[in-house]
Amino acid sequence: MDAMNLPPPMPDTPTPAPVEHDRLHDAFRALRDGLSSEIVGQSALVERLLTALLADGHLLVEGAPGLAKTTAIRALAARLDADFSRVQFTPDLLPADLTGTEIWRPQEGRFEFVPGPIFHPILLADEINRAPAKVQSALLEAMGERQVTVGRHTYPLPSLFLVMATQNPIEQEGTFPLPEAQLDRFLMHVRIGYPDSDAETEILRLARERAREALSTPAAAPARMPLSDVFAARKAVLSLHVAPALERYLIEIVLASRDAARYDPALARRIAWGASPRGSIALERCARARAWLAGRDFVTPEDVRNVAPDVLRHRVLPSYEATAEGWDGERLVAELLARVPAP
Repeated sequence: MDAMNLPPPMPDTPTPAPVEHDRLHDAFRALRDGLSSEIVGQSALVERLLTALLADGHLLVEGAPGLAKTTAIRALAARLDADFSRVQFTPDLLPADLTGTEIWRPQEGRFEFVPGPIFHPILLADEINRAPAKVQSALLEAMGERQVTVGRHTYPLPSLFLVMATQNPIEQEGTFPLPEAQLDRFLMHVRIGYPDSDAETEILRLARERAREALSTPAAAPARMPLSDVFAARKAVLSLHVAPALERYLIEIVLASRDAARYDPALARRIAWGASPRGSIALERCARARAWLAGRDFVTPEDVRNVAPDVLRHRVLPSYEATAEGWDGERLVAELLARVPAP
């Protein structure tokens, strides 16, 4: 892929007409159904993937090995008209392995930049916490600024740029905890668990079918959604109605994470740092995306409360004392939601 011929940013388009709205809803409903049929027992992960796609953000997914994290992002990429790349993060990974590097062409007497996997629209950063700080800083620029700097040159990333990073909570040896600044760049931090008995049975059935297909005629590739539909849907999400009272509610949740003493002095002592303004933006964008996926043209308090744990658990940091008592960001967010009155 030539970095100098990356697709230009999508121009602003008018708000879709009602018929176009229906078509976009149908397209995303089909996308969700297709993902759900392939990613069995992880409906929350499917929902959050689509939310991140609509809210133009990145996803950090935490779960034990074998829970279809890689399969999920591959399945999404297969259904979008976009290239996909997977990078296995390891302690010996170099920034150039991710961003690309300049190669000397002696025949032409010049350096030529060869783009790395980060220039793909959809990127899977597998086991991201195994990479050292230099690699993390290269990814941080890409996630935050949508650009990559190599030497004295800066290269723009594609208009659609979605990073899904994974980490597992089991192995801690040889890992590098993600810095708070990079965690804040993730739209959501999603935790997934094991499927139930019925889902496990369906997984076995699906695995048998895939094994048979691999020994016979390959299955037809799924229809791919054009990126113009993704950008049009993002435009529609931003046009949803958010009542002033609801906007104050979601802002109050974030403000309470910084000054919880107004609600509970004991809770305030357990919070070392609250969410940044980026948390407010992410909370509104994700609530809008959830409402749009539900087929509504307005956002409800339940939309805010549903996405708040994934949006804020990595942005509300427990104090040392709270950590010693077994508190984490998820528990702190739950306490905040219980105390801040909904409209």
